[in-house]
Amino acid sequence: MKMKNSKIFQEKIKLTHKQEIFCYEYCIDFNATKAAIRSGYSDKTACKIGSENLTKLDIKSKIKELQLNLSETLEVSALRILNEHKKIAFSSFSSLKNGWIKLKDFEKLTEAEKACISEIQTKETRKTGDDGTIIEEWVKIKLWDKQKSLDSISKMLGFDVAQKIDLTSKGEKLESKTFIQWGSQRIQI
Repeated sequence: MKMKNSKIFQEKIKLTHKQEIFCYEYCIDFNATKAAIRSGYSDKTACKIGSENLTKLDIKSKIKELQLNLSETLEVSALRILNEHKKIAFSSFSSLKNGWIKLKDFEKLTEAEKACISEIQTKETRKTGDDGTIIEEWVKIKLWDKQKSLDSISKMLGFDVAQKIDLTSKGEKLESKTFIQWGSQRIQI
């Protein structure tokens, strides 16, 4: 979504020096209090000023502009984020193996398969027996959390939005009834 042509970004946004710094600092960690402190506001008033700054239209517009420019510079879009989550959410550990036990060579994995790996640990043990020394190599592969990616996809696509479903009234307005519980009796009031 390109917003550069909108009126908000065509007009020069007038901010004080501290407000300008606040906008840049806020985009680092999205913590208004810390951004206010780093911008030169007092530690005592930083929480209040940070919160107030986020309600000012000029500051909100500048932050949006900075975020848009940052996402364009990094070439990050909602579609790219969704595609990364898709790799993780629909990955399968079986795609990393040849057969039941043997792992594929790392160089032979696709970029999508590599993107699903969060951690690789190796361990080598040597056992000396009557037949000589036996070397066992263990490889532990941990994948990124599939459920988190599925949740993120659902949220980004709006699948997690609550829906109102009328199962009883067939669209007709129902009268409200209030009950109280008195011992074992339920009394309508």
